[in-house]
Amino acid sequence: NPGYRVAWSTLGAAGLRIVPVPVDDEGLIVARGRRTAGAAKAAYVTPSHQFPTGVTMSMPRRIALLDWARESGAWVFEDDYDSEFRYAGPPLTALAGIDTQRVIYMGTFTKTLFAGLRLAYLVLPPAIVPRVIGVRAAHDRFPPRFLQDAVAILMADGRLDRHLRRMRRQYRMARDAVAETLTRGAGSALDVALPTQGLHLVAYLPSEAPPGIGVAIRESAGVEARLLSECADGHRGRDGFLLGFSGHPVEELTAAARHLGRAAAKMLNPSPNP
Repeated sequence: NPGYRVAWSTLGAAGLRIVPVPVDDEGLIVARGRRTAGAAKAAYVTPSHQFPTGVTMSMPRRIALLDWARESGAWVFEDDYDSEFRYAGPPLTALAGIDTQRVIYMGTFTKTLFAGLRLAYLVLPPAIVPRVIGVRAAHDRFPPRFLQDAVAILMADGRLDRHLRRMRRQYRMARDAVAETLTRGAGSALDVALPTQGLHLVAYLPSEAPPGIGVAIRESAGVEARLLSECADGHRGRDGFLLGFSGHPVEELTAAARHLGRAAAKMLNPSPNP
């Protein structure tokens, strides 16, 4: 908490009771989760690039989460939605790479290729493969085999890897351009966190910013940007803008960043009356 509201809705529609767990600079606060819902049947996490804050779950927190899952016989849903786009440092070890028995790993090609592809995948503990296949067959008997085969060919001949290397360079340049433009326009009005991974960044409002100012800035700038508070249940702490830097030309992204930065500077640091 904050988290991915679509996942909250999906899990809730499946009949599960959602217990939001706070996140800090190290990711999910596992100790808080143990206190509030230690008997939970599962935990849904985005450890590589937490949505929406963008933080990476630290290794001690990962070990603590997996220890809880083993002790409780619970499952960990690891939603790894964009770890292919890492701009600094070595690749991260997935939770599923540490524990192959309690982690259900979920990945997607909608970020690496294109959103309309709607092709995703699971890496499952061996013990539950038959059950999941049975549920999958009951849910949708005819998956898009043609698209699966096409993506498999791209993977086998190396074209997908080359595509990812090219897109990492483009997205890194887009990230830097958006962050630089936003910082230049906003000055001290926004604190831009530069992510080492993923396809969005967070521009934090000052801790003393008045309630509702984020919505007012967004409307004044005329841009589309979610707020951290809109991804949270009972939001506490600093609010901020979630800003994607993919899917649009850099010129459009920097123009939007310029409008948002100027609106933030005007509303948070107004010029004194003459």
